[in-house]
Amino acid sequence: MAVYVIGAGLAGLSAATTLVERGVQVEISEAAPQAGGRCRSFHDAQIDRVIDNGNHLILSGNDGIQAYLGRFGARDRVLSLGDQFPFVDRANDARFVVQPNEGRLPWWLFVAKRRVPGTKAINYLADMARLVSATHEATIADVLPPTALRRALWEPVAVSVLNTGIDRASAHAFAAMLRLTLMKGGAYSRPMVARDTLAEALVEPATAYLASRGSAVATGRRLRALTVEQGRVTSLAYADATVALGEHDSVVLAVPPAIAASLLPGLAVPDEDEPILNAHFAVPHRDGHAIAGVLGGRAHWVFRRPGLVSTTTSADAPRDGEDPASALWNDARAAFPDLPFDMPPVRVVTEKRATIAQTPAMEAKRPAPSAAGLKNLALAGDWTATGLPATIEGAIVSGSRAAKLVL
Repeated sequence: MAVYVIGAGLAGLSAATTLVERGVQVEISEAAPQAGGRCRSFHDAQIDRVIDNGNHLILSGNDGIQAYLGRFGARDRVLSLGDQFPFVDRANDARFVVQPNEGRLPWWLFVAKRRVPGTKAINYLADMARLVSATHEATIADVLPPTALRRALWEPVAVSVLNTGIDRASAHAFAAMLRLTLMKGGAYSRPMVARDTLAEALVEPATAYLASRGSAVATGRRLRALTVEQGRVTSLAYADATVALGEHDSVVLAVPPAIAASLLPGLAVPDEDEPILNAHFAVPHRDGHAIAGVLGGRAHWVFRRPGLVSTTTSADAPRDGEDPASALWNDARAAFPDLPFDMPPVRVVTEKRATIAQTPAMEAKRPAPSAAGLKNLALAGDWTATGLPATIEGAIVSGSRAAKLVL
């Protein structure tokens, strides 16, 4: 038995490492020159720093990521940032932290200094009840009233997780994330980041693990077509060769939704995307990592690591003729006042199709791993129906589920 994994983004790497761990022969191919998909890191000559294509916050309750890293001994490549989420409000320069307690019983809601200023415990409990009872058709703005709590906590968290504005984002999808993190207690909702880069944490150890077991990723190899006969895939046509599948061979198709639809006519997939705007600033080396949320600014979150400050603005891109760098730097300085006044060298990166739009309509289009209806093919990707938002965690969980489906 062999399994052909098409696509070496995080979903494909998750599927491949799951299979290899179980002793399955795996052949993994990737159209791009490198593995990792949208999770990639590179040296940028303009600022002379190694940067991630985009910033990603991991939560301690992301069990899929923890299992994935544990598979090849890389859990030490992500760092916990403690139990606080710091915020700064650009409207009045107010600072506050949200600090859930470790246990499941949320006593932190009854301690004012751990909550958003001007909120009460009942506000959190009522809003979470509204979210968990939301219909699949409801948006977050439909469900949550426009309060200080929504502006200061639910909106920045939801927009970063779903990469969709709350007037369009699925309340049901947001509730799914909260159930697995904040609602389980602070032990499941602590912020975590890559120790160095995302590629160093999530991609390089996975590809090394695969190579050590005879399943090196074949990069620059694009699948052109697949042949289906009698309800199963019988061959894979690459640019350089056509591979016939044996009777017991299977395929995990871990490619973006538009490519999956082109390879599998008739497959319904989400067809609306959202961008993410990132800026990376080269700053003097300073030990330690930190994050901060920004309310009312051009940036949503600011990430700090040695020699680099990065901002992320979800569901956004530069407007016509705009150079957002100065505004983003001002937000970074508001978050970390010790940063210099003058803007340092910067690289602005816009991921135009960062994720699917996680609206109720697009959520309904997310296909199950078996949606292609083929006996020996499973779909993987953060855009598939994982029950999770389209995040790193969703991609990794989708890959492991697809792998188990074809075993």
